[in-house]
Amino acid sequence: MAEGLRERKKRQTRQYISDVATGLFVERGFDAVTVAEIAEAADVSVNTVYNYFPAKEDLFFDRSAGLVDRMARWVRGRNKGESAAYAVLRELREEVEAVSPRIGLMSGYAAFMRVIENAPALRSRLWAIGQEVQANLERTLREETGAADDDPMPHLIAGQLGWVHSTVMGVIGREMVKGRNPGEVSREVLVLLDDMEELLGEKVLNYAVRSTE
Repeated sequence: MAEGLRERKKRQTRQYISDVATGLFVERGFDAVTVAEIAEAADVSVNTVYNYFPAKEDLFFDRSAGLVDRMARWVRGRNKGESAAYAVLRELREEVEAVSPRIGLMSGYAAFMRVIENAPALRSRLWAIGQEVQANLERTLREETGAADDDPMPHLIAGQLGWVHSTVMGVIGREMVKGRNPGEVSREVLVLLDDMEELLGEKVLNYAVRSTE
């Protein structure tokens, strides 16, 4: 369905407010910037800001909805004959090989990470997002395999795949904060992914294989 004019304007306004806020956070730090200052800089009312972003942290993590569902989407979209783990590993490798900004492989990401490091509220929100990612993945694994509610495997597999994803993101964030070249970090993370795959057991690697029929 095509996006209507009203929806497009709302999306553009939301993105503009978020971009203005992020610029202020990077420049001055998350805690030093008020919602009133963001509203003034974006030339909107404080109420407008809150209409789009219920909490100040939402202004910084404005794209978290896509992150929360990312691994679950990868599992749902896995190829025939491909397991959940191999789908996640493949998608991550493709992002890393492409030196994708979506996973932080870009200049300027260091400034973004420093804002998080210096703001307890943002660190807490990042942890909460990680919990949502895990819960979403477990729910998807149960749906895809038809596992019973008391079957522990979806929870255990989601934990292992969450470890892979969070470790990759953590290493990228740590290395980019050092001012490293994104291409160099990409090559190192590809080696890390190979090492992590070797650490995963057969039960993890062969769980939730999509039927070839």
